[in-house]
Amino acid sequence: MLELEGISVQYGKRPVLREVSLTVGAGEVVSLIGANAAGKTTTLRTIMGLKNPAVGRVRFNGQDLTHTSTLERLNSGLVLSPEGRQIFPKFTVEENLLMGGYHRSDRNNLKDEIAAVCGMFPRLEERRAQKAGSMSGGEQQMLAIGRALISRPRCLLLDEPTLGLAPIVVDEIVQIMRRLAAGGMTILLAEQNAAMALDVADRAYVLESGRVSLEGPAAALKETAEVRRLYFGA
Repeated sequence: MLELEGISVQYGKRPVLREVSLTVGAGEVVSLIGANAAGKTTTLRTIMGLKNPAVGRVRFNGQDLTHTSTLERLNSGLVLSPEGRQIFPKFTVEENLLMGGYHRSDRNNLKDEIAAVCGMFPRLEERRAQKAGSMSGGEQQMLAIGRALISRPRCLLLDEPTLGLAPIVVDEIVQIMRRLAAGGMTILLAEQNAAMALDVADRAYVLESGRVSLEGPAAALKETAEVRRLYFGA
């Protein structure tokens, strides 16, 4: 469904991604793991057209999207839930969810979909009229994912969805991802939390200093000496 082919990205003269290639099949959960500043966020931003590659191609459902706008990519079904959540703190929960459908032609008729998202995230239902900025970090992350779902993703990009959250909230977010995956959602997950990311994924890529250093089935990668050394202290 999604393919990056030899993507290289620079910020000014500083290379951030170096010939990154990866694929995500329909219905797969693929994790992109790596330390802070490894290039995970840049990879997702490049997929969404928020950063232009110096070389390489982005393909989605067989179409070359390398030179298309972010809106065109959104309309094709690529949707990003960004690092840091980036909700609208002065808007209510319901208003934030409505923003997820701003690009849709039926944006004035989202009642049923908002109800479905609130059914998936009961805390959002409880706080529909509450200002989003007054919620906890975990609740804001649920809102960010819910807003992304209102955009009708065919492929959902999750950027560090558990960053800075308490372990009990991380478990809740993991259960949400598992539920989405069980429903057939295609997911590309960028995470520093390698143990969690490898547990929920079908396949994974290890990103080091802007390059893919390892790739393969997630369960197999978890047992490799390099991953155990890098992420599990073994």
